[in-house]
Amino acid sequence: MSDSGTGPSTGSGDGTRAVRAGLPEPAKNQPHLPGPAFAAHYHLPGDVDGPYTYGRDQNPTWSLLERAIGELEAPGQEGVETLTFASGMAAISAVVFSQLRAGDTVVLPSDGYQVLPMVREQLEAYGIEVRTAPTGDDAQLDVLDGAKLLWIESPSNPGLDVCDIRRLVEAAHARGALVAVDNTLATPLGQRPLELGADFAVASGTKQLTGHGDVLLGYVVGRDAEAMAAVRRWRKIIGAIPGPMEAWLAHRSIATLQLRVDRQCATALTVAEALRKRPEVTGLRYPGLPDDPSHKIASQQMRRFGCVVSFTLPTRARADRFLDALRLVDDATSFGGVRSTAERRGRWGGDAVPEGFIRFSVGAEDPEDLVADVLRALDASAQ
Repeated sequence: MSDSGTGPSTGSGDGTRAVRAGLPEPAKNQPHLPGPAFAAHYHLPGDVDGPYTYGRDQNPTWSLLERAIGELEAPGQEGVETLTFASGMAAISAVVFSQLRAGDTVVLPSDGYQVLPMVREQLEAYGIEVRTAPTGDDAQLDVLDGAKLLWIESPSNPGLDVCDIRRLVEAAHARGALVAVDNTLATPLGQRPLELGADFAVASGTKQLTGHGDVLLGYVVGRDAEAMAAVRRWRKIIGAIPGPMEAWLAHRSIATLQLRVDRQCATALTVAEALRKRPEVTGLRYPGLPDDPSHKIASQQMRRFGCVVSFTLPTRARADRFLDALRLVDDATSFGGVRSTAERRGRWGGDAVPEGFIRFSVGAEDPEDLVADVLRALDASAQ
Protein backbone atom coordinates (compact mmCIF):
# COMPACT_ATOMS: atom_id res chain seq x y z
CA MET A 1 0.00 0.00 0.00
CA SER A 2 1.42 3.37 -0.95
CA ASP A 3 2.39 5.36 2.11
CA SER A 4 4.97 7.62 3.66
CA GLY A 5 5.60 6.15 7.05
CA THR A 6 3.38 4.23 9.42
CA GLY A 7 0.31 6.07 10.57
CA PRO A 8 -1.82 5.53 13.66
CA SER A 9 -4.08 2.53 14.03
CA THR A 10 -7.35 3.08 12.21
CA GLY A 11 -9.51 0.73 14.29
CA SER A 12 -12.08 -1.67 12.91
CA GLY A 13 -15.24 0.43 12.57
CA ASP A 14 -16.03 2.19 9.31
CA GLY A 15 -16.37 5.57 10.97
CA THR A 16 -13.17 5.24 12.94
CA ARG A 17 -11.30 3.99 9.89
CA ALA A 18 -12.58 6.84 7.70
CA VAL A 19 -11.66 9.51 10.24
CA ARG A 20 -8.16 8.13 10.84
CA ALA A 21 -7.34 6.71 7.41
CA GLY A 22 -3.96 7.67 6.01
CA LEU A 23 -2.98 10.08 8.77
CA PRO A 24 0.73 10.27 9.66
CA GLU A 25 2.03 9.72 13.17
CA PRO A 26 1.17 12.72 15.35
CA ALA A 27 3.98 15.25 15.65
CA LYS A 28 4.08 18.09 18.15
CA ASN A 29 3.02 21.45 16.68
CA GLN A 30 2.16 19.85 13.34
CA PRO A 31 -1.32 19.54 11.76
CA HIS A 32 -3.14 16.22 11.89
CA LEU A 33 -3.38 16.23 8.10
CA PRO A 34 -0.40 18.03 6.54
CA GLY A 35 -1.26 20.62 3.93
CA PRO A 36 -0.81 19.96 0.22
CA ALA A 37 2.77 19.66 -1.01
CA PHE A 38 3.11 21.85 -4.10
CA ALA A 39 6.29 20.56 -5.71
CA ALA A 40 7.36 19.89 -9.28
CA HIS A 41 10.76 18.67 -8.07
CA TYR A 42 12.54 17.82 -4.83
CA HIS A 43 16.05 18.24 -3.44
CA LEU A 44 17.92 15.31 -4.98
CA PRO A 45 21.70 15.46 -4.42
CA GLY A 46 23.85 12.51 -5.45
CA ASP A 47 22.35 9.19 -6.48
CA VAL A 48 18.63 8.97 -7.27
CA ASP A 49 16.91 7.31 -4.35
CA GLY A 50 14.03 7.85 -1.95
CA PRO A 51 10.29 8.09 -2.64
CA TYR A 52 10.16 11.65 -3.99
CA THR A 53 12.21 12.60 -7.01
CA TYR A 54 9.92 14.35 -9.50
CA GLY A 55 6.37 15.69 -9.26
CA ARG A 56 4.88 13.47 -11.96
CA ASP A 57 6.04 10.32 -10.17
CA GLN A 58 5.00 10.86 -6.58
CA ASN A 59 3.93 13.48 -4.06
CA PRO A 60 3.66 13.33 -0.24
CA THR A 61 0.04 14.47 -0.40
CA TRP A 62 -0.83 11.64 -2.80
CA SER A 63 0.95 9.17 -0.54
CA LEU A 64 -1.26 9.96 2.44
CA LEU A 65 -4.42 9.84 0.31
CA GLU A 66 -3.38 6.58 -1.33
CA ARG A 67 -2.77 5.02 2.06
CA ALA A 68 -6.18 6.25 3.24
CA ILE A 69 -8.00 4.77 0.24
CA GLY A 70 -6.12 1.49 0.59
CA GLU A 71 -7.14 1.25 4.25
CA LEU A 72 -10.77 1.58 3.21
CA GLU A 73 -10.73 -0.69 0.14
CA ALA A 74 -8.54 -3.43 1.63
CA PRO A 75 -8.30 -3.09 5.42
CA GLY A 76 -5.75 -5.41 6.96
CA GLN A 77 -4.58 -6.83 3.63
CA GLU A 78 -0.84 -6.95 3.02
CA GLY A 79 0.81 -6.26 -0.30
CA VAL A 80 -1.96 -4.01 -1.60
CA GLU A 81 -1.00 -0.89 -3.54
CA THR A 82 -3.10 2.19 -4.28
CA LEU A 83 -2.52 4.73 -7.05
CA THR A 84 -4.47 7.96 -7.48
CA PHE A 85 -5.25 9.66 -10.78
CA ALA A 86 -6.61 12.92 -12.14
CA SER A 87 -10.08 11.43 -12.76
CA GLY A 88 -12.01 8.20 -12.70
CA MET A 89 -11.56 7.77 -16.45
CA ALA A 90 -7.80 8.21 -16.03
CA ALA A 91 -7.88 5.34 -13.52
CA ILE A 92 -10.03 3.15 -15.78
CA SER A 93 -7.81 3.85 -18.78
CA ALA A 94 -4.66 3.07 -16.79
CA VAL A 95 -5.86 -0.42 -15.92
CA VAL A 96 -7.29 -1.27 -19.34
CA PHE A 97 -4.43 0.05 -21.48
CA SER A 98 -1.64 -1.14 -19.18
CA GLN A 99 -2.90 -4.74 -19.06
CA LEU A 100 -3.93 -5.34 -22.68
CA ARG A 101 -1.96 -5.77 -25.88
CA ALA A 102 -2.88 -6.25 -29.54
CA GLY A 103 -4.48 -9.67 -29.94
CA ASP A 104 -5.84 -9.77 -26.36
CA THR A 105 -9.54 -9.97 -25.49
CA VAL A 106 -11.38 -7.92 -22.89
CA VAL A 107 -14.94 -8.30 -21.59
CA LEU A 108 -16.78 -5.07 -20.77
CA PRO A 109 -20.31 -4.49 -19.45
CA SER A 110 -22.75 -3.47 -22.17
CA ASP A 111 -24.73 -1.42 -19.64
CA GLY A 112 -21.85 0.38 -17.91
CA TYR A 113 -20.69 3.95 -17.74
CA GLN A 114 -21.44 5.80 -20.96
CA VAL A 115 -17.78 6.53 -21.78
CA LEU A 116 -17.00 2.80 -22.04
CA PRO A 117 -18.12 2.67 -25.71
CA MET A 118 -15.41 5.26 -26.45
CA VAL A 119 -12.92 3.02 -24.63
CA ARG A 120 -14.12 0.13 -26.79
CA GLU A 121 -13.45 2.09 -29.98
CA GLN A 122 -9.92 2.88 -28.87
CA LEU A 123 -9.20 -0.69 -27.80
CA GLU A 124 -10.40 -2.05 -31.13
CA ALA A 125 -8.24 0.49 -32.93
CA TYR A 126 -5.29 -1.04 -31.09
CA GLY A 127 -6.19 -4.54 -32.25
CA ILE A 128 -7.83 -5.70 -29.02
CA GLU A 129 -11.01 -7.76 -29.23
CA VAL A 130 -13.84 -6.36 -27.10
CA ARG A 131 -16.81 -8.45 -26.02
CA THR A 132 -19.77 -7.07 -24.08
CA ALA A 133 -22.62 -8.47 -22.03
CA PRO A 134 -25.07 -7.01 -19.51
CA THR A 135 -24.29 -6.89 -15.80
CA GLY A 136 -27.51 -8.62 -14.72
CA ASP A 137 -27.84 -12.40 -14.49
CA ASP A 138 -24.03 -12.71 -14.58
CA ALA A 139 -24.27 -12.58 -18.38
CA GLN A 140 -20.58 -11.80 -18.75
CA LEU A 141 -19.87 -15.45 -17.88
CA ASP A 142 -21.01 -16.44 -21.35
CA VAL A 143 -18.28 -14.47 -23.14
CA LEU A 144 -15.28 -15.07 -20.86
CA ASP A 145 -13.43 -17.79 -22.75
CA GLY A 146 -10.04 -16.56 -23.94
CA ALA A 147 -10.32 -13.16 -22.24
CA LYS A 148 -7.29 -11.47 -20.69
CA LEU A 149 -9.32 -9.00 -18.60
CA LEU A 150 -12.87 -8.93 -17.26
CA TRP A 151 -14.28 -5.50 -16.38
CA ILE A 152 -17.18 -5.54 -13.92
CA GLU A 153 -19.38 -2.59 -12.99
CA SER A 154 -21.59 -3.54 -10.06
CA PRO A 155 -23.94 -1.86 -9.37
CA SER A 156 -24.06 -0.74 -12.97
CA ASN A 157 -24.44 2.91 -13.90
CA PRO A 158 -27.15 4.02 -14.45
CA GLY A 159 -29.36 0.90 -14.43
CA LEU A 160 -28.27 -0.38 -10.98
CA ASP A 161 -28.01 -4.04 -11.94
CA VAL A 162 -25.79 -6.21 -9.76
CA CYS A 163 -23.79 -9.32 -10.62
CA ASP A 164 -22.30 -12.03 -8.42
CA ILE A 165 -18.73 -10.74 -8.22
CA ARG A 166 -17.35 -13.83 -6.46
CA ARG A 167 -18.81 -16.11 -9.10
CA LEU A 168 -17.48 -14.05 -11.98
CA VAL A 169 -14.04 -13.71 -10.39
CA GLU A 170 -13.74 -17.45 -9.86
CA ALA A 171 -14.76 -18.14 -13.46
CA ALA A 172 -12.41 -15.51 -14.85
CA HIS A 173 -9.44 -16.67 -12.79
CA ALA A 174 -10.09 -20.26 -13.83
CA ARG A 175 -9.66 -19.06 -17.42
CA GLY A 176 -6.53 -17.06 -16.64
CA ALA A 177 -8.17 -13.62 -16.80
CA LEU A 178 -7.63 -10.66 -14.50
CA VAL A 179 -10.68 -8.97 -12.98
CA ALA A 180 -11.26 -5.27 -12.35
CA VAL A 181 -14.34 -4.00 -10.53
CA ASP A 182 -15.59 -0.44 -10.85
CA ASN A 183 -16.55 0.35 -7.25
CA THR A 184 -17.71 3.93 -7.81
CA LEU A 185 -21.40 3.46 -7.02
CA ALA A 186 -20.82 1.24 -3.99
CA THR A 187 -17.80 3.01 -2.42
CA PRO A 188 -15.43 0.99 -0.24
CA LEU A 189 -17.95 1.29 2.61
CA GLY A 190 -20.54 -0.50 0.52
CA GLN A 191 -18.38 -3.13 -1.16
CA ARG A 192 -14.77 -4.30 -1.16
CA PRO A 193 -13.95 -5.94 -4.51
CA LEU A 194 -10.54 -7.22 -3.42
CA GLU A 195 -12.16 -9.14 -0.57
CA LEU A 196 -14.48 -10.66 -3.19
CA GLY A 197 -11.41 -11.87 -5.11
CA ALA A 198 -10.94 -9.14 -7.72
CA ASP A 199 -7.46 -8.12 -8.83
CA PHE A 200 -8.30 -4.41 -9.09
CA ALA A 201 -10.78 -2.08 -7.41
CA VAL A 202 -11.18 1.03 -9.53
CA ALA A 203 -13.32 4.08 -8.85
CA SER A 204 -14.04 7.69 -9.55
CA GLY A 205 -13.29 9.57 -6.34
CA THR A 206 -15.17 12.46 -7.89
CA LYS A 207 -18.40 10.91 -6.66
CA GLN A 208 -19.35 9.80 -3.14
CA LEU A 209 -15.82 9.20 -1.91
CA THR A 210 -15.18 12.94 -1.81
CA GLY A 211 -18.84 13.85 -1.80
CA HIS A 212 -18.90 17.59 -2.42
CA GLY A 213 -18.86 17.90 -6.21
CA ASP A 214 -15.67 19.94 -6.19
CA VAL A 215 -12.88 17.44 -6.92
CA LEU A 216 -12.03 15.31 -9.96
CA LEU A 217 -10.16 12.20 -8.84
CA GLY A 218 -9.72 8.51 -9.62
CA TYR A 219 -7.92 5.57 -8.04
CA VAL A 220 -6.81 2.01 -8.59
CA VAL A 221 -6.21 -0.47 -5.78
CA GLY A 222 -4.55 -3.79 -6.61
CA ARG A 223 -2.90 -6.77 -5.01
CA ASP A 224 -0.66 -8.04 -7.84
CA ALA A 225 2.71 -6.26 -7.76
CA GLU A 226 3.49 -6.84 -11.44
CA ALA A 227 0.09 -5.68 -12.62
CA MET A 228 0.22 -2.59 -10.41
CA ALA A 229 3.73 -1.78 -11.64
CA ALA A 230 2.27 -1.64 -15.15
CA VAL A 231 -0.51 0.67 -13.95
CA ARG A 232 2.06 2.92 -12.27
CA ARG A 233 4.16 2.99 -15.45
CA TRP A 234 1.09 3.97 -17.47
CA ARG A 235 0.41 6.84 -15.07
CA LYS A 236 3.98 8.04 -15.51
CA ILE A 237 3.76 7.86 -19.29
CA ILE A 238 0.37 9.56 -19.59
CA GLY A 239 0.89 11.98 -16.71
CA ALA A 240 -2.73 11.73 -15.56
CA ILE A 241 -1.86 12.69 -11.99
CA PRO A 242 -3.98 14.41 -9.35
CA GLY A 243 -3.11 17.91 -8.24
CA PRO A 244 -1.88 18.18 -4.64
CA MET A 245 -4.80 20.45 -3.70
CA GLU A 246 -7.32 17.97 -5.10
CA ALA A 247 -5.59 15.12 -3.27
CA TRP A 248 -5.64 17.06 0.01
CA LEU A 249 -9.32 17.98 -0.40
CA ALA A 250 -10.15 14.36 -1.12
CA HIS A 251 -8.33 13.13 1.98
CA ARG A 252 -10.03 15.75 4.12
CA SER A 253 -13.42 14.71 2.75
CA ILE A 254 -12.87 11.00 3.48
CA ALA A 255 -13.10 11.77 7.21
CA THR A 256 -16.88 12.26 6.83
CA LEU A 257 -17.41 9.39 4.39
CA GLN A 258 -19.18 7.07 6.82
CA LEU A 259 -21.46 9.85 8.07
CA ARG A 260 -22.38 10.86 4.53
CA VAL A 261 -22.80 7.34 3.18
CA ASP A 262 -25.00 6.16 6.03
CA ARG A 263 -27.27 9.20 5.77
CA GLN A 264 -27.46 9.06 1.98
CA CYS A 265 -28.09 5.32 1.79
CA ALA A 266 -30.85 5.47 4.42
CA THR A 267 -32.52 8.37 2.66
CA ALA A 268 -32.15 6.69 -0.74
CA LEU A 269 -34.15 3.74 0.58
CA THR A 270 -36.79 6.15 1.93
CA VAL A 271 -37.03 7.92 -1.44
CA ALA A 272 -37.25 4.59 -3.29
CA GLU A 273 -40.05 3.41 -1.00
CA ALA A 274 -41.97 6.63 -1.65
CA LEU A 275 -41.49 6.31 -5.41
CA ARG A 276 -42.72 2.72 -5.33
CA LYS A 277 -46.18 4.00 -4.36
CA ARG A 278 -46.50 6.29 -7.39
CA PRO A 279 -48.39 4.85 -10.39
CA GLU A 280 -46.58 7.04 -12.93
CA VAL A 281 -43.20 5.62 -11.84
CA THR A 282 -42.00 2.48 -13.63
CA GLY A 283 -38.71 0.60 -13.75
CA LEU A 284 -37.81 1.64 -10.20
CA ARG A 285 -34.41 0.29 -9.19
CA TYR A 286 -32.58 0.45 -5.88
CA PRO A 287 -30.62 -2.60 -4.66
CA GLY A 288 -31.71 -1.92 -1.08
CA LEU A 289 -35.39 -2.51 -1.85
CA PRO A 290 -36.31 -6.06 -0.75
CA ASP A 291 -38.19 -6.65 -4.02
CA ASP A 292 -35.50 -5.24 -6.31
CA PRO A 293 -34.25 -7.86 -8.80
CA SER A 294 -30.69 -7.36 -7.52
CA HIS A 295 -31.44 -7.33 -3.80
CA LYS A 296 -30.62 -10.96 -3.04
CA ILE A 297 -27.12 -10.98 -4.50
CA ALA A 298 -26.48 -7.37 -3.46
CA SER A 299 -27.24 -8.22 0.16
CA GLN A 300 -24.67 -11.03 0.00
CA GLN A 301 -21.77 -8.87 -1.20
CA MET A 302 -22.66 -5.29 -0.29
CA ARG A 303 -22.73 -3.75 3.16
CA ARG A 304 -24.52 -0.60 1.98
CA PHE A 305 -26.57 -0.15 -1.17
CA GLY A 306 -25.52 3.27 -2.40
CA CYS A 307 -27.12 6.68 -2.83
CA VAL A 308 -28.47 6.36 -6.38
CA VAL A 309 -32.08 5.51 -7.27
CA SER A 310 -33.23 5.12 -10.87
CA PHE A 311 -36.73 5.16 -12.31
CA THR A 312 -38.68 6.06 -15.44
CA LEU A 313 -41.46 8.57 -15.98
CA PRO A 314 -43.92 8.10 -18.86
CA THR A 315 -42.43 10.60 -21.31
CA ARG A 316 -39.47 12.86 -21.88
CA ALA A 317 -41.69 15.89 -21.33
CA ARG A 318 -42.96 14.53 -18.02
CA ALA A 319 -39.41 13.86 -16.87
CA ASP A 320 -38.30 17.36 -17.83
CA ARG A 321 -41.27 18.90 -15.98
CA PHE A 322 -40.46 16.80 -12.92
CA LEU A 323 -36.85 17.93 -12.86
CA ASP A 324 -37.87 21.55 -13.35
CA ALA A 325 -40.35 21.35 -10.46
CA LEU A 326 -37.81 20.07 -7.92
CA ARG A 327 -36.61 22.67 -5.42
CA LEU A 328 -34.15 20.73 -3.23
CA VAL A 329 -32.61 18.75 -6.08
CA ASP A 330 -30.26 20.19 -8.68
CA ASP A 331 -30.56 19.13 -12.32
CA ALA A 332 -26.96 18.03 -12.78
CA THR A 333 -24.91 15.06 -13.90
CA SER A 334 -22.64 12.95 -11.69
CA PHE A 335 -23.74 11.60 -8.31
CA GLY A 336 -22.71 11.02 -4.71
CA GLY A 337 -22.66 14.60 -3.46
CA VAL A 338 -24.15 15.96 -0.22
CA ARG A 339 -26.59 17.98 -2.34
CA SER A 340 -29.15 15.83 -4.14
CA THR A 341 -29.02 15.85 -7.92
CA ALA A 342 -31.07 14.25 -10.67
CA GLU A 343 -31.04 14.17 -14.42
CA ARG A 344 -32.73 12.67 -17.44
CA ARG A 345 -29.97 10.39 -18.63
CA GLY A 346 -31.28 10.18 -22.18
CA ARG A 347 -30.16 13.75 -22.85
CA TRP A 348 -26.56 12.51 -23.20
CA GLY A 349 -27.39 9.89 -25.80
CA GLY A 350 -24.89 7.33 -24.48
CA ASP A 351 -27.12 5.12 -22.32
CA ALA A 352 -29.67 2.59 -23.56
CA VAL A 353 -32.46 3.96 -21.38
CA PRO A 354 -36.00 5.26 -22.05
CA GLU A 355 -36.45 8.98 -22.71
CA GLY A 356 -38.12 9.41 -19.33
CA PHE A 357 -35.37 7.63 -17.37
CA ILE A 358 -34.19 9.52 -14.26
CA ARG A 359 -30.98 8.92 -12.33
CA PHE A 360 -31.53 10.38 -8.87
CA SER A 361 -28.57 10.90 -6.54
CA VAL A 362 -29.69 11.27 -2.94
CA GLY A 363 -27.83 13.81 -0.84
CA ALA A 364 -27.69 14.59 2.86
CA GLU A 365 -30.85 16.66 3.17
CA ASP A 366 -33.49 15.74 5.74
CA PRO A 367 -35.31 12.72 4.33
CA GLU A 368 -38.74 14.16 5.10
CA ASP A 369 -37.94 17.34 3.18
CA LEU A 370 -36.48 15.46 0.23
CA VAL A 371 -39.40 13.04 -0.07
CA ALA A 372 -41.87 15.92 0.17
CA ASP A 373 -40.04 17.75 -2.61
CA VAL A 374 -40.03 14.67 -4.85
CA LEU A 375 -43.72 13.95 -4.33
CA ARG A 376 -44.65 17.60 -4.86
CA ALA A 377 -42.62 17.68 -8.10
CA LEU A 378 -44.32 14.50 -9.33
CA ASP A 379 -47.70 16.08 -8.69
CA ALA A 380 -46.70 19.33 -10.38
CA SER A 381 -45.26 17.54 -13.42
CA ALA A 382 -48.59 15.81 -14.07
CA GLN A 383 -50.18 19.14 -15.03
